[in-house]
Amino acid sequence: RGAKIVARALRDAGFEVIYTGLHQTPEQIVATALQEDADAIGLSVLSGAHNYLFRRVLELLKEKGAEDIAVFGGGIIPPEDIVGLKAVGVKALFTPGTSTQDIVRFVRDNVRAVV
Repeated sequence: RGAKIVARALRDAGFEVIYTGLHQTPEQIVATALQEDADAIGLSVLSGAHNYLFRRVLELLKEKGAEDIAVFGGGIIPPEDIVGLKAVGVKALFTPGTSTQDIVRFVRDNVRAVV
């Protein structure tokens, strides 16, 4: 699912969503999450840079003492990379074809809602 579709589904489910747009650096993503007091960060990665981006976001969160912010995401991520990313702290990774209901269910079960 596209990032905008997932963002809309999460908003419709009662979550506050800050959509930052395309091509954000890990530093920008973490800065926004801290500024907005986010409970989670969702990344959509289609570029093949998933290993770097997810790991860097987790590293920056740790540096800022914000490891309680759940990191999840999706995109075109090979199964072998999913295992490694989950091992370093990514809470969930969704591949193409995952229903928005499944993503909303994950967030509802793992992140505090604003409803």
